[in-house]
Amino acid sequence: MSKLSFFIRRTGQLFVTLWAVATALFMLFRLMPGDPTAYVISPQMSPEVRRQIIASYGLNDPLHVQYVRYIQNLVTLNLGRSFHSNQPVTEVVANYLPNTLVLMLSALVLAYTVGVTLGVLTGWYRGSQFEKTAVVTALVGRSVPSFWVGVIFLWIFGAWLGIAPMSGMTSMGTAPSGFLDMILSVDFLVHLFGPMVVLAFYYMGYPLLIMRNSMLEVLADDFIDVCRAKGLSERTIMFRHAARNAMLPVLTAAAIAIGFAVGGSVLIETVFAWPGIGREMIRAVLRRDYPVAQGTFLVLASAVVFMNFIADLLYGILDPRVTYD
Repeated sequence: MSKLSFFIRRTGQLFVTLWAVATALFMLFRLMPGDPTAYVISPQMSPEVRRQIIASYGLNDPLHVQYVRYIQNLVTLNLGRSFHSNQPVTEVVANYLPNTLVLMLSALVLAYTVGVTLGVLTGWYRGSQFEKTAVVTALVGRSVPSFWVGVIFLWIFGAWLGIAPMSGMTSMGTAPSGFLDMILSVDFLVHLFGPMVVLAFYYMGYPLLIMRNSMLEVLADDFIDVCRAKGLSERTIMFRHAARNAMLPVLTAAAIAIGFAVGGSVLIETVFAWPGIGREMIRAVLRRDYPVAQGTFLVLASAVVFMNFIADLLYGILDPRVTYD
């Protein structure tokens, strides 16, 4: 199979997967108990007014009619309007998604910078006390729930020591002129530090362990002995030759991690009261706001599916040994 055929097949699988996710979300929220109009319909309204409001949201139509309209809207990137605020869902997503991306990307950059560096060192110094400590730390970071670490962080550095903000992205009373002005402010960076470090501690273990295992495989290759025979320094061999050849699995894993990181923001955003898309998704579910809940879930799921697609393509481009069967 040629690369073009592989790309076409994977693209087809991408759209089928997104359709399956969208269908599952549609059915999931229709099966949930509770009345989605409870937040917009007052008990004092007359039955006729109630019926008109329900009809305006299309909730009185048969389920199959709602589904067809739902799919048609998705094709045109129309995610509907919020039952709660009457805003277009695309505006809701656009308001909260940048906050999540800033948090997630900052945490991933920190996690992969520290994790890859420690992975190189643990692979190079195999059997040392440093390797044992780093591996145990990575396993603990991946095993302990991130929200629990967040609660402990807030208890120690927020409530006890009083050196870290307890919630939000900015302090009360601040009024940044724009998003860029906000994220470049010292106040924002202080608020970002806590959730970023907690998430980085969780994500750090993944690249560390992958890089360590990849380094162990590379160090067993003959070209490492050739480098030593040429008289190259150990530092040069470790970073310029061994680490560069061991990076491929980490790069492809990073693409997948980005997708899961966007979805994994829900708990941390809730603990730190970070106004991101994950926290908004939880609020939409609690108030039965179908359009917002569906839209945010779909964005998070699409990020995972799309980044898996990118990882497949990236692996084939970076590794010439990959064949397409």
